[in-house]
Amino acid sequence: MHDLHNDRMSSGETRAATGLALVFAFRMLGMFMVLPVLATYGMELRGATPALIGLAIGAYGLTQAVLQIPFGMLSDRIGRLPVIYIGLLIFAAGAVLAASADSIWGVIAGRVLQGAGAISAAVMALLSDLTREQHRTKAMAMIGMSIGLSFAVAMVVGPLLTRAYGLSGLFEATAVMALFGVLIVALVVPRAHGQLRHRESAVAKQALATTLRHPDLLRLDLGIFVLHAVLMASFIALPLALVENGGLPKEQHWWVYLTALLVGFFSMIPFIIYGEKQRQMKRVLLGSVAVLLLCELFFWLFGNNLRALVLGTIVFFTAFNLLEASLPSLISKVAPAGGKGTAMGVYSTSQFLGAAVGGILGGWLFQYGGLGMVFVGCAVLCALWLGFAVTMREPPYVTSLRLPLSPAALGDDTLVERLQRLVGVTDAVLVADEAAIYIKIDTKQVDRSSIERLIETPVMPAHASTHR
Repeated sequence: MHDLHNDRMSSGETRAATGLALVFAFRMLGMFMVLPVLATYGMELRGATPALIGLAIGAYGLTQAVLQIPFGMLSDRIGRLPVIYIGLLIFAAGAVLAASADSIWGVIAGRVLQGAGAISAAVMALLSDLTREQHRTKAMAMIGMSIGLSFAVAMVVGPLLTRAYGLSGLFEATAVMALFGVLIVALVVPRAHGQLRHRESAVAKQALATTLRHPDLLRLDLGIFVLHAVLMASFIALPLALVENGGLPKEQHWWVYLTALLVGFFSMIPFIIYGEKQRQMKRVLLGSVAVLLLCELFFWLFGNNLRALVLGTIVFFTAFNLLEASLPSLISKVAPAGGKGTAMGVYSTSQFLGAAVGGILGGWLFQYGGLGMVFVGCAVLCALWLGFAVTMREPPYVTSLRLPLSPAALGDDTLVERLQRLVGVTDAVLVADEAAIYIKIDTKQVDRSSIERLIETPVMPAHASTHR
């Protein structure tokens, strides 16, 4: 089962992971670049009100949430590439529509159309088709890093681009990035030889009901919903607070976000290491939510000068980055064997719904209660999340494996039972139509090679000889 090159990604796998990470990054840049500028520049659009600005900020989340899982399932039926190409072109069309708009309603329509290019699930499925089992986690981590990086770049580049070319120029740049994505898929990403039916990276209808009833997964889904709702709502209030309370011209906001993101990124790393190494992820999660709650209260009570706003923004992004990085890892720990893809699908949908609700709620609260009311609303959401998160169990510190099975291993009736008797194996599910087994293991107690050895020496049923 092993070969000399198993420990290293092949050139094709590296190209696939790099190319698809770039596609994600360009698309996410287009999503995020409007965040720091729409509240300050958007009021110049015809018909703009704070509530409609909020709708424009969150609008893409509505169509993303609705189409995320259906697009993933469509890619199983008609192929990954058609869905990815169509999604990127829809996204580019939305950006062109928003760029040509002179009213807030035109921008909202463009953002809704942008969100309809919901290709995340299809991209993840293509990544699974193009990478071997032992490198998939690494490849997915590359995509995760590209999303984090694109968010950081967007916070800085968004204000700089808008200062130079206005909102329409920003949306035009977004359209160009989506077309770059099309070129990368066409020229860089290798062609897959076949589609992998894969429960670790795609939604399985069979696992949907279990996922939606799983209390700890639902707590994490509520968490990402609140996190993105708070992010979107805060980005209606923060840019305006920097102008009104901090006296910082909107053209100079980029340095605040750059400082906050850089400090926030490096500050979160020790907490992630502590949580994973000491197996204290619940403590880290609760601490981060509490800090986020305190940040919103701090903005409300003390955010009346530039120094306080910058300090609050740095602490806010430390907690935000920490939660953004740790929630997906908690999902993969908590999801049952063979249920990770479905759990991540529901999680992504919750994330986009949160973005939509946060934008709409933030705009509405600002229109009817001013800046302070937005921060209070965000604090209430954080308090609600904290209340639910406190009751969560400490997650199991396990890794998911998917191992292909030989015909002999498939015919071994005792395989799942023998695996579950192994110390360190917490869950195992055999999926006959994929000729594969999904296993959750504690790597401190058992390693992959001993699992593979057990699978490679199947115990044939006593009656097997009569069928030869």
